[in-house]
Amino acid sequence: MNSLASSLFYSNFTRPSRVFGYVIFCFLVLCGLGVKVQAEDDSVPVFPERPEILSTTSSEQPSIYIVEAETDAELLAKKLENQVEGVTLRKLFSTLYNGFSIEVPINKVDEVRDMPGVVSVDELAFYEPYVDESIPFIGGTSGETNSLFTREDDTLTGKGVQVAVIDTGVDYNHPDLKHSFQGGFDIVDQDDDPMETVKTQGMPTLHGTHVAGIISANGKLKGVAPEADIFAYRALGPSGMGTTEQVIEAIEKAVVDGAEVINLSLGNTVNGPDWPTSKALDKAVDKGVVAVTSNGNSGPSLWTVGSPGTSAKAISVGASTPPLSIPYLITDTNRHHETPVQQMQKASLWDMKRAYPIVDVGLGREEDYDELDVNNHIVLAKRGLISFTMKAKIAKEKGAKALIVYNHLPGEFAGRLEEPVDLPVVSIEKQEGERLAKQLETNDNEYIRTIYRKEEDQIAPFSSRGPVTHTWDVKPDIVAPGVHIDSTVPSGYLDLNGTSMAAPHVAGAVALIKQKYPEWTPDQVKAALMNTAKPLKDKKGKSHPPHVQGTGRIQIDEALSTETLVYPGQVSFGQWLRTDSRLEKHVTLTIENLSDKRKKYTVEPPFEAPDGIQWKVPFSTYVEPGEKKDVTVSIDVFPAVFEEGVYNGEIIVKEGTEEIRVPYIFFVEEPEYPRLMSFMFERVTAPDTYHYEVYLPGGADEMGIALYDPDTFRFISYLDMENDLHRGMFEKNIEVEGVPGGIYKALIFASKGNREDTIEQMIYLGD
Repeated sequence: MNSLASSLFYSNFTRPSRVFGYVIFCFLVLCGLGVKVQAEDDSVPVFPERPEILSTTSSEQPSIYIVEAETDAELLAKKLENQVEGVTLRKLFSTLYNGFSIEVPINKVDEVRDMPGVVSVDELAFYEPYVDESIPFIGGTSGETNSLFTREDDTLTGKGVQVAVIDTGVDYNHPDLKHSFQGGFDIVDQDDDPMETVKTQGMPTLHGTHVAGIISANGKLKGVAPEADIFAYRALGPSGMGTTEQVIEAIEKAVVDGAEVINLSLGNTVNGPDWPTSKALDKAVDKGVVAVTSNGNSGPSLWTVGSPGTSAKAISVGASTPPLSIPYLITDTNRHHETPVQQMQKASLWDMKRAYPIVDVGLGREEDYDELDVNNHIVLAKRGLISFTMKAKIAKEKGAKALIVYNHLPGEFAGRLEEPVDLPVVSIEKQEGERLAKQLETNDNEYIRTIYRKEEDQIAPFSSRGPVTHTWDVKPDIVAPGVHIDSTVPSGYLDLNGTSMAAPHVAGAVALIKQKYPEWTPDQVKAALMNTAKPLKDKKGKSHPPHVQGTGRIQIDEALSTETLVYPGQVSFGQWLRTDSRLEKHVTLTIENLSDKRKKYTVEPPFEAPDGIQWKVPFSTYVEPGEKKDVTVSIDVFPAVFEEGVYNGEIIVKEGTEEIRVPYIFFVEEPEYPRLMSFMFERVTAPDTYHYEVYLPGGADEMGIALYDPDTFRFISYLDMENDLHRGMFEKNIEVEGVPGGIYKALIFASKGNREDTIEQMIYLGD
């Protein structure tokens, strides 16, 4: 299946396995080809070592693909059905995406791809969905304290602006939403009732209702634009999963229905600019619709933005923190060292008021508690082998007061339990966890305390970073509050984290802008938000690069009162090699004067330009009231002078005391993007047959799946191996014989040039 599922962007959302025809966010893979378990001896490689590769097999198992047509999509679809054996047309798209979805045997895909008139063939992807105090914080409305007005001095509430929420549906009976809800459509069930999934239909959902509340709740809670009209499009079904087909159909229907703003708090892990959902959003923007989408919850690593957050023309939103009381841990023997923690979703809130003894429980498995008394203790466990949920349940069963999980890889992470557990659970960095574990080795009577500090405007660790592969575009465009956001859910209210919560803050802001400036284009709306955003810094006072924060955190009041627009709001000069000769690249900036006075603008490049680079900008530009003017900014580069890496900075457009920052980025040599991502693995109906999919952002010289024993980490066999793969989604069906049913450790690897990347994943074989 077009296997990157549209995913509700909760932070570090736990990905369930999917059945045939269902949707999934993360791509687990389990495929094989006559594998045998090897005996344990010293000659058997141990994870992550691998022996030489085996050959592969082909498959006639049908799967679903999205086909983009060069001209007449309907005519091309009929031609494919007539000329390629096994092709069946599923859905025809025409409003935004010139193409269709088909079911076709995997071994016929290349034949489809080679047909005249076919632009691209992409596998079906799966998606999941990725307040009150946060609204006045970003300069928005707040009940009767509203101080934002239209040009006619009417209060700005988003009144009359049509906002489409493409998500899991909306509980339109909620008292805070019943006045905002104006209709919609259920793409999943193909009817006019876009209600959230209820228990009788499968795993219930609540995500779309939470998103809608942030935009336009108008009751106990007030959304950013409390009088905007909400139209719900249920594209994600039970448990919050949906396909590329469903998301594109929802986007097309929303545009046909007259949406002025579209919010998509969903996505997959495919970092590619040409994924069908990203292309569809670009076309929606071309038709005058402002598209707002989550950037993803796979941070803090770079290159983690997923489609449709990779859409060049949409507003992609990362997550920052509103004003919060942040817990830090200290120990009695080292009270000067403070360890920041990340709250895990679906666990109890960390609200420790006194000191508690702490004990290290290894990996937090049942056997790790042998001979340990942890009653009324805080326990420390390393991430790995078993889920966060199991670690939490075992800790609670043993009488622990709370659980701290530290990372097994460098960097911080934000976790999420699969189900609620009545136990405080937090995560900390690998370095902090190892330091604490070592401290406990020498002091078995250590106590840990919690201190709380007021903080705001920090980038959420789960917020996905850019840039976009292949085009090297900067994403996100801006950030907005996405941590501990309280909003509506069916039958009540709930506090959630995620870029899913950040995007609707921006969608609500867009509704306010469209109410004040109904004639504005999507480019103008996007520029107003990006030009006036507040640049954010880390805790050491260093500015975040644009591929982490875009231009910064939105400030609605500033966006509504700006007198100048500059677009595009940020710029990528692309990539070049150190062996290239002197290069000159150009970018055109549009400066628009919204005031009633003639203005003089100057463009200032970075004053501290490194050796090997020269900027060329116009000295000054006069723009008449209500007019716009294009100016060219050029960068003259000697690539050989630069070290390999990513470079960024800011171009400043000035008028008097007003300054608008335009961040830029460029790359020297091939960027260090991941060579593979979005791995999915599932069983299909044929005996002993499994289907896997993996996205290769730049193609691969070599790609494969190695299988290991989960307990001894000894190599068992290769499930598959491929060579010389093109950029994009790769999928295949494989047979696995001779391997006992159970859970195994898989190492998925791909190499391109001189770099190899891997994904470690537990997979299940058997019925």
